[in-house]
Amino acid sequence: MPSLQLNGTRFYYEEHGEGPAVVFAHGAGGNHLSWWQQVPVFSRKYRCVTFDHRGWGLSVDGQDAGPAAFVEDLRALLDRLGIERTALIAQSMGGLTCLGFTIAYPQRVSALIMANTFAGMRREVWLAADEELRAGARAVWDRRRRDGVKRALAPGFARNDREKAFLYKQIRLLNEDGPNQLQTEERVLRLRALERDPEVAPGREALAAIAAPVLFIGGEHDEVMPPPLMEVACGLIPGARLVVVPGAGHSVYFEQPETFNRIALKFLYPYWT
Repeated sequence: MPSLQLNGTRFYYEEHGEGPAVVFAHGAGGNHLSWWQQVPVFSRKYRCVTFDHRGWGLSVDGQDAGPAAFVEDLRALLDRLGIERTALIAQSMGGLTCLGFTIAYPQRVSALIMANTFAGMRREVWLAADEELRAGARAVWDRRRRDGVKRALAPGFARNDREKAFLYKQIRLLNEDGPNQLQTEERVLRLRALERDPEVAPGREALAAIAAPVLFIGGEHDEVMPPPLMEVACGLIPGARLVVVPGAGHSVYFEQPETFNRIALKFLYPYWT
């Protein structure tokens, strides 16, 4: 079980395969195990790095620094592994890490995939959205709070694929019942507070200056990061593209891995071969 002492925390990571580096950054409901359907495919031609954000999975946040340390944690990990340049694939919360790293260290990023996420740029996305889009998003989020439904997977997924839905939950429980006893909602609130702070969150100019190729992958039924807002996010980064996967929810990589892998590999090929 490879782990490092990085920035005051015990940091868990794994490496699989050889070739150009691809780093996978999980969301709030996941950890390094989330990528079990990607690593066996990508590792045929890439050096795949998965890790647990501090406070998630097997990475213990001894300093309680939380999401504010994510970007520098990734830098420190890459430095220790001797990786000078990498492609980044972010899921949901992982967007904060990967987008922030891309802005802070542009020369080290060959390409960026933002999967079901505009984390790291919420403030600018919200400001750029028109009132109709904001109202639609508020209605979805209010309904989720009112009904107490925190669905990440597409409607009907759990009914149609009980085994994978069970595994999705078990992966999440490594955060809640593992060494961190993680209160995910509390940590996510801290993440969103970071994104609302104009002194910390990247502004429109920083987003417009991103030179790395960027692909957004959304899910048709994503209620956490609705596709209309992902389209706004895409418009804030020059040359960025958006693919919305039909029938998928907030976890395209898990729900439709073959589709996700095909889209991601096709996007990466020209930039990282």
